[in-house]
Amino acid sequence: MSLLHDLATPAIRLLDPEDAHHLTIEALKRGLGPRALAADGPILATDVAGLRLPNPIGLAAGFDKNGEVAGAMLAAGFGFVECGTTTPKPQSGNPRPRLFRLNADRAVINRMGFNNAGHEAFAAALAKRPRRGVVGANVGANKDSADRAGDYARGVERFWPLADYFTLNVSSPNTPGLRDLQAKGALEDLLGGVAEVRRKTVAAFGADRPIFLKVAPDLKAGDVENIVDAAVRFGLNGLIVSNTTIDRPESLLSPLAKQPGGLSGEPLFGPSTELLSEFRRAAGDRLVLIGAGGVGSGAQAYAKIRAGAAAVQLYSALVFRGPGLVLKIKRDLAARLRADGFADVRSAVGAG
Repeated sequence: MSLLHDLATPAIRLLDPEDAHHLTIEALKRGLGPRALAADGPILATDVAGLRLPNPIGLAAGFDKNGEVAGAMLAAGFGFVECGTTTPKPQSGNPRPRLFRLNADRAVINRMGFNNAGHEAFAAALAKRPRRGVVGANVGANKDSADRAGDYARGVERFWPLADYFTLNVSSPNTPGLRDLQAKGALEDLLGGVAEVRRKTVAAFGADRPIFLKVAPDLKAGDVENIVDAAVRFGLNGLIVSNTTIDRPESLLSPLAKQPGGLSGEPLFGPSTELLSEFRRAAGDRLVLIGAGGVGSGAQAYAKIRAGAAAVQLYSALVFRGPGLVLKIKRDLAARLRADGFADVRSAVGAG
C-alpha cells in the first residue's frame, strides 16, 4: 500500500505546497494513509525518557498541527508522533504564500507562523485518538500574547491527560521574538513556570510525563552550555536538536532559496548533526537528545544516533520521497545496526 502512496507523491507535488498538505491531512483523516504491515523487529525497539518506542523514527511537529492524524501516522510505521505546534488561542499565521518547496535542494522553506486551531480544538482531537502508540504535544505561544512564557505552562497543563510527552517550541523563526525565549534569563522564567505546573499536575494525576525543549540551529557561542544548564536545573528530560534554520547555505540551487522563513530538509542535516554532537558533549547522560533536521535515509538516521540521539524525527523528506520512506529508513537502520554489531538502538547512541 505504501507503494501506491509513493507513486502518488509526484502528482501531489504539482499542487501548491500548502494545498497539497491540506489534501494529505484530509486523506489521512478518511483512512487513506499507508499501513505498516509488519511489526518492527526487536533491534529497533528502544526507550526514550521512559517512553517505550517500537522504533526510534518519529514524525516531527508541523505535519499534524491540530492533532488530527496521529493514529494514521503511527499506523504508517512511525515509532512516535509529535503534534502541533499548538497555541492557547487559534491563530491564522502569516499571509500566504508561506510554504515553498526547493526541489533542486530537497529542502523546504516555511514561514507559517504557528497557524493552528488553538488548545481546545487540539484537546478535542487528542481525546478522540486511539490510546495506543506514543503521541507528543508540541506547545508554543500566541504571537500577540502578553505572557508568552505562561502560554507554554498552560499548554502543558491543558494536555497533561491527553499527551504522552511535551515539547516546548521556543525555536521557530516565524513568530517575531520567539527565539529570544532561548536567552538565559527568559528561558529560566519559562522553564520555571513549566516546572511549577508540572509539579502540581503530577501531584494531581499521579503520573509524570517527559518534557523536551526544541532548540534552534542558529545559536551563538555559549548558548549550548546555557541551554543545557537550564534544562538540567529545571528538570527537563531532554532536547530536540534542532528546528529550522534562518541560514542559507551557498550550496542551495533553487530560485526560491532567498524566501524568508525557516529552511528544513537535506541542507540542514550537516549543521544540525554537528550541533547535536555539541549538545551531547555538553549534556553527557544528563539529558536525552532527539535528532531532527535533514533526516531522509537510514544512513542519516544512524548518523544522528551515533552522534548522540536516542531517537530521530523527520518531516520535510516525506514531501519528496513519500510516506513509504519511514519503512525504508527502518529497514536500512536495522541493517546498519546489525552490520556494526549493535544489539539494539540504545547500544549505538553516541557511539560515533
